[in-house]
Formats: sequence, structure tokens, C-alpha cells
Amino acid sequence: MSGPHDLLVRHTFDHPERVAAELRAVLPPEVVAQVDWSSLRREPGSVVDAELKERQSDLLFSARLHGGQPLLLYLLLEHQSSVDRWMAFRMLRYVMRQLERWHQQNPDSERLPVVLPVVMYHGPEGRWTAARRMEELFYLPTEALEVWRERLPRFEYLLDDLTVERVEALRAREASPQVVLTWLLLRSGRSEHLVEELESWHSLLAEVLFSPEGPEALRAVAHYVDKVGPDEALEALWYVLDSIVREYQAEEAMRTFKVPVLEEARVEGLAQGLAQGLAQARAEYVLRILAQRKIAVDASTRDRILACTDLETLDRWFDQALNATSLKDLHLIG
Repeated sequence: MSGPHDLLVRHTFDHPERVAAELRAVLPPEVVAQVDWSSLRREPGSVVDAELKERQSDLLFSARLHGGQPLLLYLLLEHQSSVDRWMAFRMLRYVMRQLERWHQQNPDSERLPVVLPVVMYHGPEGRWTAARRMEELFYLPTEALEVWRERLPRFEYLLDDLTVERVEALRAREASPQVVLTWLLLRSGRSEHLVEELESWHSLLAEVLFSPEGPEALRAVAHYVDKVGPDEALEALWYVLDSIVREYQAEEAMRTFKVPVLEEARVEGLAQGLAQGLAQARAEYVLRILAQRKIAVDASTRDRILACTDLETLDRWFDQALNATSLKDLHLIG
């Protein structure tokens, strides 16, 4: 089920300022200090194998070091799969593809950029146990072991294993409320204790709701909770959001949080409004995927997709769009 994870992850980490929080959290401090974070920008393209799309998503960013050298930051997000013992091998292949692409685009360069690969894992089967170094995947003679190791390809990926991070540690990371909420959802979204977790995130959800991108962010959150959480989780989320709005309806609170859009909103309409926004966001993602796959969409079909408010239909179109080669693959007729 790649849809909910991709929607939440890409909504959060497509933006350089937000992905910087993830990278700062996992990169060594010495590396963080040398990166010119103001130069960080999103690069197009994916190198994840097609058969792994259901369980992974990858994002590529470029930056420069303070000395001017180019840097590629490759973030692989392992969704709901079991631990992959061959991850080091696959990550090495992915890094080589990034370098080959960069070399083709920069044929006159005498050097290659450093590529820092990061795996962010939030699988349901416990902590990450696979080898992180390429050399650990080889059969080696025990005699003269170090001599053998010196002749192997040296490669290691960085790992952010959200399954072993305590909630307190994630909340203490230096990041925007939206990024912290995403980390927590990836860590606990499939847990049977999610309802209790949501109630304890009251203040964090309030910060996200009253942020400039609050309504859009919470649409992605609601979709994720609905798709991966226990049956009662979405209702619990609405309850928490309802209580937040009630608490901050007073005029003084409205001025403090600078959310005039909520001054005229009725509490009982919050769930309906977010549900409508969720449907709109889902429709827009269907069109976005079709555009990325270079599938032309006529005006009539575009209007039909945007006008759809049935989440099951939109989910079906979303899943079909991921592998579509033409509009016929979406089964829009009938």
C-alpha cells in the first residue's frame, strides 16, 4: 500500500527546508556543519526499481559544501516492508545510477560529487537489522581477513530507524511541527495504540493546524491515519482537532495564532471541510502522477477527476495511475 505513505512522505519531505530537518538529524555533525543548507534544492527523477515502488520512495536533493563542492543527498524511504538484508547492495546500485546521471549531465567535470545515501525506515516488524556496509555481504576467508577487506568496495549508508526512536527523542529533534508529526505518524501510524498517541499529540497537532500550511498538512495526515491506522483512529483525530478548535475559538487566541480562516468556521464543519479538502488533494495527486508519467489529460477528464468526492474512487484512480501508460488504465468510463 504505497499510496498513503507516499502522500504523507512526499507532502512533507518534497520541500528542502523540511527534508533538511531529516538530513540534519541523521548526518554526522561534522558533515552538517560543512553543508551550505541554503543551497539545498530538490532534483527530479527516481532510481528505485519499478518492482519496489510499492514499498519504497526516493528523493534526491543537491547542495553545495561551504567550499563550493557539489553534494548529492539521496534519501530512500523504506515503507512497510520487512527488513531487506541486501539493502547495502541495492543502495550502492542506486548511488551508482545517480553518479552516472550526474556524469552525463556534467561531462567536463574532473571529479564526481559526494553522494550521501540515507535510508529512513518505519517498517512494522521491528528494528532494522540488515547490514549497512557493503563489505559485510561478502563471503571472506578467515585467514588474512583484513587483506581481503581492503580489496572490497567500501560503501555504507546512513540509517534513520524510526522504529527504535522514542517519541520524546523525535519530538526533541530540531524540526518544524509538521516534520515532527510526520516522523511520529511513520513510527506509530500502524500501532494499535495510535488513538492514545493522537490524544497525547494534542499540542503538536495544534501547532500544525495553526501553521500557514496547516489545513493542507492535516489533509495528508487524515488520509494517512484513515488508510494505515486502526478503525477508530480517524474518529480520534477528528475529536482532537475538534477540541483544539474549541480551545482557540476565543478572539484573543485567534489573534495570537493569526488564523482568521478559523474565526468564521463552525466547529461542527471541521471534519466535513477537511474531508472535502482531502478529496481535492487526492484528485490533484492523481493528475500530478499522470503528468509525471507524461499522460495527456483532456479538459473534460481533468474536470471529472477534480469533481470527484468519493475517496474510494479516488484511491482506485490513484493506485491505477501509479502504473498507468494511458488514460484507459484508470477505467474512468462506466
